[in-house]
Amino acid sequence: MTSPTLDILGIGNAIVDVLAPSDEAFLTARGLPKGGMQLIDTTQAEALYAAMPTGVESSGGSAANTCAVAAALGARVGFLGKVAADQLGEVFAHDIRASGVHFPTPPLASGAPTARCLILVTPDGQRTMNTFLGACVTFGEKDVDAAEVARAKVVYLEGYLFDPPEAQAAFYAAARAAHAAGRKVALTLSDPFCVGRHREAFRAFVANEADILFANEAEILALYETSDFETAAAMAAKDVEIAALTRSEHGSVILSGGARHLVAAQPTKVVDTTGAGDAYAAGFLAAWTRDLSLPEAGRWGSIAAAEVISHYGARPQADLKELVA
Repeated sequence: MTSPTLDILGIGNAIVDVLAPSDEAFLTARGLPKGGMQLIDTTQAEALYAAMPTGVESSGGSAANTCAVAAALGARVGFLGKVAADQLGEVFAHDIRASGVHFPTPPLASGAPTARCLILVTPDGQRTMNTFLGACVTFGEKDVDAAEVARAKVVYLEGYLFDPPEAQAAFYAAARAAHAAGRKVALTLSDPFCVGRHREAFRAFVANEADILFANEAEILALYETSDFETAAAMAAKDVEIAALTRSEHGSVILSGGARHLVAAQPTKVVDTTGAGDAYAAGFLAAWTRDLSLPEAGRWGSIAAAEVISHYGARPQADLKELVA
């Protein structure tokens, strides 16, 4: 078996976050539900993007955020996800590469434009999110480069991508390629509603393909259809080699081989919880791929998550290498 040349290869939705200030009148005039998240179509996305004030554009998406945070911790990281050959596709590609992430997926030549999440922030700090999935939904088995998967010590899969059937086939292709190369497969459940929509498919993938599982309390309860955390945790521990389960201010629980490790949450002022789970997974995998202990991997995850929720946006602003040291 050849040595990996990447630590982590993420696969997920390639989304550009466009963050702009707004007033209440702008939201009211367009019937946008303040503080919520709604899916919008191409026409709505183009119209809203044109009407928005000048904003900050950065590559987003759950697994892409994890990849960027892991790279900030010094991990060797790649990402597979679909953008279009348009302006926002160029923004995504430039931004994720600038964060130190290898991004080889060719853009979609025609059809849907690049996905974007148009985020309007009112003076009270409330974020109103309008998400257009665009080119993301075309990502399929043909976009899984087996050679790229084989390069990485672990392939990290984003649960949000489970919605389109094409993407589920891509997940299985990635898992086959990873295991054939002697690598590990990590899955994040991403969202309890997503789990609810595809529970049987998730359960089968976790039991048969995943080696490492990331989930928060709501997601793991949804997966195993129970209201008791300990029951869900025990079921997860039987299904995977490592289960890293986060519980907000109560820290995280890491289960592996009959062992149980409790990791405290890092104290911080919570400003914006967007990307907390993404950052935790990044810290955990950055440490785990260095062969650090599971409690230390959990500590790295907690530090990364605490940094990300201390400010707006899902990308780190402080030096994470210094924080974990």
